Amino acid sequence: MTIRTGTPVQGVPRARPPVARRSTRGSATPYLFLLPFFVVYACFLLYPVLSALQTSMYEKSGFEAPSFVGLQNFVALLSDARFGRALLNTTLYACGTVFVLSPLALLLAVTLQSFVLRSERLRSFYRIALFLPNVTSLVVIAIMFSFLLEPRFGMANAVLGAIGVEPANWLRSEAMVLPSIIMIAVWTYLGLNSLYFLAGLQGIPNELYEAAALDGAGRGTTFFRVTLPLLRPTILFVAVQATIFSFQIFELPWLLTGGGPSDAALTLGIYLYQVGFVQFDQGYASAIGWVIALIALVLTGIQLFLFRALAHDD
Repeated sequence: MTIRTGTPVQGVPRARPPVARRSTRGSATPYLFLLPFFVVYACFLLYPVLSALQTSMYEKSGFEAPSFVGLQNFVALLSDARFGRALLNTTLYACGTVFVLSPLALLLAVTLQSFVLRSERLRSFYRIALFLPNVTSLVVIAIMFSFLLEPRFGMANAVLGAIGVEPANWLRSEAMVLPSIIMIAVWTYLGLNSLYFLAGLQGIPNELYEAAALDGAGRGTTFFRVTLPLLRPTILFVAVQATIFSFQIFELPWLLTGGGPSDAALTLGIYLYQVGFVQFDQGYASAIGWVIALIALVLTGIQLFLFRALAHDD
């Protein structure tokens, strides 16, 4: 009996092709690479945050045994005058960084993009120059401006005196200390935020500007009709990160004035430090920290909602 090749024989089962087994080792490899990040995240961020929430529910001072008080620490913040002053100062500082720093950074970025950065050789130079203040330590910046704003021998008052303006008591006056700190913060973070906007501007296609020019649009119309709408993601990023970091401000006011004079520069970060590490009231300090986080989260949510609403309107 002749059997043709490829014809199955009756009674003999056809051989099945080998089934490719899924490699367990290969599927687990990506998670092994991600494991160090999640371990570090859980140990140094997630656990401290949850531990702070637990501590805020207790009255814990120094090495004494903690006693459970529930939400009493959060309720006490409502009648705390120093917390209210710190919240007001931090809010004013946040408004200064968002509504003063961000527009100035956008203006500087547009100016550099339009008139300065035509040459490829100059782009790297200006990027380094703009980023240089962020490499400098905040301690060095605070020392430098403490000399510049010194009432009697500082350069700022020397310049004002040369043009016939009365010298200002920059860091020792209750009315001037917070605007002075905002001015220093603007100098410190202006370059970094300008780099954010420069990156956003360079991502806008030149064809859109050419089309606007063919339609007869001027510089102002092009800026408001082309540049600003396409820069919304960058503007949102700058506004959100400025808000979050503003409510965490600690170094500059602490190094320059220690929160004074008369709590005129007291911020939430300084007040948290004083309560937690000077008065050793760990439960109350944890409540302040959670309030700072909730305020930043709520303000960020409001900004996201407003930007989405504006995007739908267009």
